[in-house]
Amino acid sequence: MYQIKRAKRMTGPVMVQEQTGKLEYLTFPSLTDTGIVKHLFTTRTGGVSTGIFESMNLNFERGDDPEKVRTNYERVAGVLGCSVADMVLSKQTHTTNIRKVTEEDCGKGIIRPLDYTDVDGLITDREGIVLVTSYADCVPLYFVDPVKKAIGLAHSGWRGTAMGMGQCMVEAMRTHFGSRPEDLYAAIGPSICQDCYEVSEEVAEAFRDLWEGQEDLVEELIKSGYRGGCEGIYRCMTAPGRNPGKYQLDLWIANAVILRRAGIPLHRIAITDICTCHNPEYLFSHRASGGKRGNLSVFLMLKKN
Repeated sequence: MYQIKRAKRMTGPVMVQEQTGKLEYLTFPSLTDTGIVKHLFTTRTGGVSTGIFESMNLNFERGDDPEKVRTNYERVAGVLGCSVADMVLSKQTHTTNIRKVTEEDCGKGIIRPLDYTDVDGLITDREGIVLVTSYADCVPLYFVDPVKKAIGLAHSGWRGTAMGMGQCMVEAMRTHFGSRPEDLYAAIGPSICQDCYEVSEEVAEAFRDLWEGQEDLVEELIKSGYRGGCEGIYRCMTAPGRNPGKYQLDLWIANAVILRRAGIPLHRIAITDICTCHNPEYLFSHRASGGKRGNLSVFLMLKKN
């Protein structure tokens, strides 16, 4: 099994590697332990794609052979014990738009065409439906409500994070399912870490303005062991970059603050320590590959009783 290069944190690993056949994938024990979901985050292993897409590419729109991509989805379905006809894909364009998924959506994006666009978040309370979102450095956000039996997945790059995608998801689950933030379990999945994510001053300023006055939440995260040595929220989220006028943006802590501010207890928020850019031979990374890559995906479903 691949030896992951994990980001330096004060706490231990919060994700585990699992393997079925040649397919290695990552899971959050905190979500598994709810007892109501199956989930996984894919790696590059176990698929049939070749070249820059090797081997578990799950994107139909980057030039890979569509039949190989479908085969890759079928292999993931075998691990989850479902069919590709149970899966529903997002159509990500860096928005905070969220779609409530029902049985009428099953198969869309794989065996049926998508009839929607600009959807970066998916929610459902239907058992057996598999929500699917895709990544190659941006942040996956997972949500599980074991009380109302509802789930959600969201794609949150820097734009989505700056617009508060995590809070939008919490509000959508409350509106559609009656979910209470204090009942939710959330997770921030593998994505680019602060050390690898250099951004412009304009992007950094968006986070300075957005998080003004949220220092108490950052201090709570730091005391929990997430990261030490940071003074104030802006320093914690946007450290000076290696080049003039550049900054290192921490999307993990930014999303954790959003989720905590939305009312999810800190002990129910799992924060990854796995950076896509640090592990390009194992995880697709847009930045590490210069854009020559496939896509990883998150799969999340409510178990059938």
